[in-house]
Amino acid sequence: MRNHLGQHESLELHELVVFKSLCTTKSAMMSKLAQDPELKTLLEADTQAGQQHLQQLKQLLPGGGVTQ
Repeated sequence: MRNHLGQHESLELHELVVFKSLCTTKSAMMSKLAQDPELKTLLEADTQAGQQHLQQLKQLLPGGGVTQ
């Protein structure tokens, strides 16, 4: 699939990866500050899911997400 992405599609996918990375980082940082156990659990679960989503999205980028 990555061989068939147009330039604009690659750019939009890259923007999505950057946004998801930011959200995942924020969840990870906030989970360390959370005092409520339920909130902490939710944030940790969101962090794990975000990391999995990022791995999947990076595989779709041209070059497999390898930055140079």
